[in-house]
Amino acid sequence: MNKSSYFFGQSVFGQLISLIDLNKIRTISKKHMSDYYVKKFDTSDHLISMLFSTFANCTSLREVAASMLGLKGKVNHFQLKHIPYRSTLSDANKRRSHLVFQDVYYSLLKEYHSIISDSRQTYAWENRLEIIDSSTISLFKDILSCVGRKSNTGKRKGGIKVHTQINLQDRVPKLIWFSAATTHDKQFLKHVELEKGRIAVFDKGYNDYKTFDEFNESGIFFVTRLKSNASYESVKENDIPSYIDDGVLKDELIRVDVKENGTYLKTIELRKVAYWDDENKRCFEFITNLHGMNAGHIALIYKKRWQIELLFKQLKQNFPLKFFLGDNENAIKIQIWCALIVNLLLTVIQKKIKRKWAFSNLASFCRLHLFNYIHLNKFLENPEKDWLVEYSAQLQLKFSSS
Repeated sequence: MNKSSYFFGQSVFGQLISLIDLNKIRTISKKHMSDYYVKKFDTSDHLISMLFSTFANCTSLREVAASMLGLKGKVNHFQLKHIPYRSTLSDANKRRSHLVFQDVYYSLLKEYHSIISDSRQTYAWENRLEIIDSSTISLFKDILSCVGRKSNTGKRKGGIKVHTQINLQDRVPKLIWFSAATTHDKQFLKHVELEKGRIAVFDKGYNDYKTFDEFNESGIFFVTRLKSNASYESVKENDIPSYIDDGVLKDELIRVDVKENGTYLKTIELRKVAYWDDENKRCFEFITNLHGMNAGHIALIYKKRWQIELLFKQLKQNFPLKFFLGDNENAIKIQIWCALIVNLLLTVIQKKIKRKWAFSNLASFCRLHLFNYIHLNKFLENPEKDWLVEYSAQLQLKFSSS
């Protein structure tokens, strides 16, 4: 083939890194004093090295260090000043706080929020919907206490629970909180960022009546499932209009007791909706403080919670969260933050191009062509262009010779 029309003077990795303002990295490093007493391998070098590891799906420090040795002459476009030795990267992952990478993520989220946010909505409540859930990542050592059965050796692996809050229209995490796998989910509700009028949807593992009462006082709404052993008093049953979804079986007002450490505080009223899911052939019981909303929409709101499950699946399938580059809590958190940063950068690229690319295909393309000099956006918009031009030229040559 002739010279590609997609040739670009910057590698794919360089174009991805260019989405990050390195001046902001310097500001963040000053805030956390993460470059104090550091001679060479500063915060930006550390970040770029870990992002390379994530993009390339490296599974060990040795693999990262060896792979980066081949970058000589290719680092000008993303300002990597020092390629790390294995021990250098290991020490940095242990000593430099994961909060630096946390702030980098939130800085990027703020910068690109308008691009990744989807303003299209079918219902008026969709832009107010905040989805809350957690996913447990198993670790190879008992770094953070884990739950579950013991292995044949009598030991349990460690586990870190990643609690996440996303807005339905953003589809990338707006808040992340880490805990040991044994920490109860409802503890995360103390950290969530919810404004008045927002609707929080979460699984029954987050149920806490005291928090629900605080939501009522703050004008925050919620939808969750009722626990099977929940104790409540039925007050009255609401009529179900004919236009409501046929799956709605019952709509009633209930009273539950709010307790703290076993001590009774008060009684609050909530709404309980029983819904038959014909697809899964089972009945779900939801509780909420949305008293004026269509009962069918209550079930639909909870169904929208599946969006966060797709996010967890996307992260675990496309980034190396089975192999960690450190055996300490800080290193593990750094690697998770870098996976979230890469996920955000690829989401920005995915949103910028008009052609539809599956996220996994986009991630695979970038990984395979990380240091090829291809104009990323132009190629993704029309990947067959060069081949079609070459094929057309061959056809013309064939017909002219005949």
